[in-house]
Amino acid sequence: MKVERQIQFWLVAAVITALLLWLLSGVLMPFAAGLALAYLLDPIASRLQRLGMSRLVASLFIVGISGLLIFSAVVALLPVLIKQAAQFIERMPSYASQLADLLGRYGDQIGDRIKPALEFFGLPPLGVETDAGLPKTGEIVKQGASWLGTVFSSLWQGGQALLGLVSLLVITPIVTFYLLLDWRRLLTTLDNLVPVDHREVVRGLALQIDSAMAGFIRGQSFVCLFLGLWYGLGFTMVGLNFGMLIGITAGVLSFIPYVGSLTGLILSVAVALVQGPGWGLLGMVLAVQFVGQFIEGNILTPRFVGEAVGLHPVWVMFALLAFGSLFGFTGLILAVPIAAIIGVLTRFGVGQYRTSPLYTGVMARAPKDPDIIP
Repeated sequence: MKVERQIQFWLVAAVITALLLWLLSGVLMPFAAGLALAYLLDPIASRLQRLGMSRLVASLFIVGISGLLIFSAVVALLPVLIKQAAQFIERMPSYASQLADLLGRYGDQIGDRIKPALEFFGLPPLGVETDAGLPKTGEIVKQGASWLGTVFSSLWQGGQALLGLVSLLVITPIVTFYLLLDWRRLLTTLDNLVPVDHREVVRGLALQIDSAMAGFIRGQSFVCLFLGLWYGLGFTMVGLNFGMLIGITAGVLSFIPYVGSLTGLILSVAVALVQGPGWGLLGMVLAVQFVGQFIEGNILTPRFVGEAVGLHPVWVMFALLAFGSLFGFTGLILAVPIAAIIGVLTRFGVGQYRTSPLYTGVMARAPKDPDIIP
């Protein structure tokens, strides 16, 4: 088969796969989660197998222990998170009003200090009031808070979210077990489907893809777990309202570089300013945030994620947002693996291009036929 026909075949296969993912995105969530968990847990199953345990027993043991740990965490944290989420939604308009008052109170002072910078960039000065007498910034905060409250309330009241949660908790462990049990057989089957002429090249690319995904997914998952516990416990211990909710949310969103930390910083600072009194609580909240970021940036990420991942943070952010927008939660699970695959294939394609006549400008000469040309 010519190279052009092979390229056409794989392009058509990629388009069909993307179309199926888009059409079935509503039901793929537990299966994608099971695939991700099986990938994460396969090294543990392989190690237990090398110690003499059968693959079946190892898979049952790992899924059972993991399910017990997740169930214990859900039982311990879910009631607290639901209670704090309900209270946070209820108090959001009040918090927004208090933040607007703070902006109105200190807006003139801040505006006077940064007025030269605003004028330099051609921006309007702070403290411009609306007809109701509130600063425009405060009105935007109140409207945004009201809108977020409506969205959150509709999500909690929707039956689809509950159905998705139930399917995630029930179907995902079953899918994880079967994939973990047949993981090696699945890899062997996929390897046998690769064209023989390109098998070595594909195997090399697969190893690079596995290295990229393992470095990011396994390492970043541990970082998210640490940050969620650190922020949740830290904010709670310093007395911040909704500290556990804000901390766990920041930890989960830390899978997206910078987004989790920025979300935790904004929410914790906003709640600390409203909760008051004084600046003591704000200082302790900032200290928890600073220490968490220091540990994450200087110890955890270099140790567990490293520089060999090959995924730029901007590329990861784009992939997560794009796939999340197209495929929902399923897209968030598949975003990083697909981004890693695209990154490895792109680097391979660039390497092939730079060694090709299209880049070097040197065309390979046809070999001489000794029977025709002396």
